[in-house]
Amino acid sequence: MKIFTSAQIHELDKYTIEHEPITSLNLMERAAKALTRAIEEEWSNRTPVVVFAGPGNNGGDALAVARLLSEDGYAVSVFLFNVHNKLSADCATNKKRLIEGKRVKQFTEVTVNFDPPQLEAGMLVVDGLFGSGLNKPLAGGFAAMVKYINQSAAKIVSIDLPSGLMSEDNSYNISANIIRADLTLTLQQKKLSMMMADNQQYLGRIKVLDIRLSPEFIQRTESRCSILEEKDIRQLLKPRGDFAHKGSMGTALLIAGSYGMSGASVLATRACLRTGVGKVITHTPKRNYEIMQISVPEAVLQMDTEETIFSEPVDTEDYHAMGIGPGLGTSEATAIALIAQLRRCTCPVVVDADALNILASHRAWMQQLPKNHIFTPHPRELDRLAGITSSNCTERLFKACELADRLHGYILLKGHFSALCHPDGKVEFCSTGNSGMATAGSGDVLTGIITALLARGYKQADAARIGMYLHGLAGDLAIKDLGKESLIASDLINYLPKAFLRIEE
Repeated sequence: MKIFTSAQIHELDKYTIEHEPITSLNLMERAAKALTRAIEEEWSNRTPVVVFAGPGNNGGDALAVARLLSEDGYAVSVFLFNVHNKLSADCATNKKRLIEGKRVKQFTEVTVNFDPPQLEAGMLVVDGLFGSGLNKPLAGGFAAMVKYINQSAAKIVSIDLPSGLMSEDNSYNISANIIRADLTLTLQQKKLSMMMADNQQYLGRIKVLDIRLSPEFIQRTESRCSILEEKDIRQLLKPRGDFAHKGSMGTALLIAGSYGMSGASVLATRACLRTGVGKVITHTPKRNYEIMQISVPEAVLQMDTEETIFSEPVDTEDYHAMGIGPGLGTSEATAIALIAQLRRCTCPVVVDADALNILASHRAWMQQLPKNHIFTPHPRELDRLAGITSSNCTERLFKACELADRLHGYILLKGHFSALCHPDGKVEFCSTGNSGMATAGSGDVLTGIITALLARGYKQADAARIGMYLHGLAGDLAIKDLGKESLIASDLINYLPKAFLRIEE
C-alpha cells in the first residue's frame, strides 16, 4: 500500500473526479456512505451522536454522515463551525441537504460564540473539523474545542485523521490541541503520520475505507513511502527446488555472543537455521562452546582464540552472508576486531546490537563500511549512530533516511511499524508485529532471519523486506496462542515455520 503526501491525496481526488468521471459532491457522498457504514458497525442507533464539522471538505464529509445517520434512526446533533463565513462548495451543499432533510435532532452553525453541548459517557462524537489538508497546529477556538472534546467521557470517531494531526510531519505540533480518537476512519490509504509511534495516542484503532479512488492514478504515481503487505512478500519468495541440498541453500556466518551473553548467539543461530539456510557457522568465544553445542546441535561452531570476547576477524570467502553484533560486547579489543572484520568482509552483511553500539562510539569508522550493508537499530541505537537524540519519531525516521543515503546502505529501524530505509530515499513500513515482541532477544532473532535470507541468495532489499515481515508475522501468530504478556524471543523462532506456511499458501 502506497502512502501519499497530502498534496498527492489532493491530486488523487482531483484525478478521480476528472477521469471516472464523478462530481466532487458525489465522491463526497460515496465517502460519507462508507464512513456511515463503518460507524453503524460499531455503534447502534440507540447511541446519541454529536457531529462537529469544520468549514472545509472534511466538514462536508461530516455533514453528509450526520444526514445519513439521522436517516437511519440515529439521534444526531450537529455543530458546523463557520467562523470566517466561508464554507467549501461541497460543505455548503451538504449543509443545505442536512437542513432540508429535517431529520437531525439539532443543527447549530457556529459563527461567533459557541455554547458547547454536554458530552457524556454513552455518547458518540464524530470529529469532522479538519482532515489531511491541515498544515499547521490548531490554535484559538479550535484548540479549545479539541480540549473540550478530549476531556469528555464520550467515544470519539475521527474522519480521515484526528483533527489537529497533520498527515506527515508533526514535529512542531501541539499535543494538547489534537483530538484523541477511539477510532480513526481513514479514506483509501493510511497517512505517514499514522505510522509513527508517538501519534498512536491520537489515532486509536484505524480502519482504512476503500472509497474507490482512481486505481490508475494510485498505480502510476510514485510514492516515497509504502506499507509492505502479505501479497508483496509472497511475490518475493523463491521456490525451494526439489533437488536443493545444503550446499545450494547457502552458508551463513554469525559472529555473536560474549561471556554471559551466549543466549544472543543461540537465538540468532536458531533463527538463521529456521529460515532455511543450508549451513550456519557461528563464531563465538571459547566459553560459549558447551552452551552452543547443546542448545543448537545443528550449528557448526568456530571458536574465537579468546575465552570471553570476539577478538579477531575471520575470513569470509567461504560464506554467502554474515550477521554480526548480537551479544558481542563493546570492549576495545572487540571494537578493533569488529572494524577489521567489516573492512575485510566480502559477502553481504547484517550489522546489529553491539556492533552498532561500537560504530556509534567510533562514527568515523562507518565511512569505511562496504556498500549495501543492512543495519538493524532500535530507536535509541539509531540516535547513537546519528549522534543526536531525536525528539519524535518523524525526526528519527528522517535521520535514518539520511544515514542510509550517506552510508549507501539499508537502515531497518525497528519498532511496531518497522521502517526499511533504502539508500535511494524510499521507505517501506512493515505491517506485521505487535507489542508482545518488546522483549530481550527479539532483535537477535531478526538478525538470524535476515542473514539466512542473504545467504540463500536474496538481494539486500528483499532479504530485509521478507525478514522483517516474517519476524513480525511469527510474533502475530505466536500471540494468538500465547498472548502478548508471555511472548519470549524463542517463541518467534518456534512460530517461524507457521509464518512461512502462511505466506506460501
